[in-house]
Amino acid sequence: MSNLSRYAGHVPLNTFQHIFLTVGSGIAAFINPRRHDLIATFGEVSAEPYFVNRLRDQMLADPTGRRILRDRPRITSKSLDLEKLKQLPENSIGRSYLKWLEDEKVSPDTRLPVRFINDPECAYVMQRYRECHDFYHAITGLPVVMEGEVAVKAFEFANTGIPMTGLAALTEPMKLKADQRQRLFDIYIPWAVTNGLRSESLLCVYWEEILERDADEVRQELGIDMPPNMRELRRKEKLKKQQLKQKSEAPTAA
Repeated sequence: MSNLSRYAGHVPLNTFQHIFLTVGSGIAAFINPRRHDLIATFGEVSAEPYFVNRLRDQMLADPTGRRILRDRPRITSKSLDLEKLKQLPENSIGRSYLKWLEDEKVSPDTRLPVRFINDPECAYVMQRYRECHDFYHAITGLPVVMEGEVAVKAFEFANTGIPMTGLAALTEPMKLKADQRQRLFDIYIPWAVTNGLRSESLLCVYWEEILERDADEVRQELGIDMPPNMRELRRKEKLKKQQLKQKSEAPTAA
């Protein structure tokens, strides 16, 4: 670790480097949204100093948030013990989270470490947001398809104000098909804004301590309404298109 580094993996930046990396990673992430490393980099450099400091202050002002900052828990497959989650009640937070991981074929071990935020405590805040992202998917039931990611990003922006989430919610719909974009603007963006603004700060939720709790009760306490089932709406839309195609291709009677 160099003399300028403040925590393991920290990459200190001067003002020019910070501006250059913000612009460069933002443009690159827009062009190729599948590059999670670019999205992570843009999320960090665009959040510092104002936005991540504000989130840190929100956590310090909340009793649970302060405990999270003090304990600095990490969310990984080992820290959560996924095998134990299988034994929890069906509608518990932990079981809902595990089911979402299995359904979407994702792992909690894929989140990149924070590197470009200078203050160690603020770096942890960003790491915590990053590792809790799958809980936000799980508690809202939104899948990892592009539509679902946009809806979650809009929800996160309304709840946290992190610039990267707002930019993603604004730009990524342009890359969707017309029917998907319409569904987002008609259903999921209004839901995301309403629930994100109304909900308690999700960064102040100690997810590891409420794994056994009923998910519906937690949503009610946080102020989150479940959105319509996106996968089901997508399935119905696909079926409708197939039926219309079959009807148009069917031979007409003489």
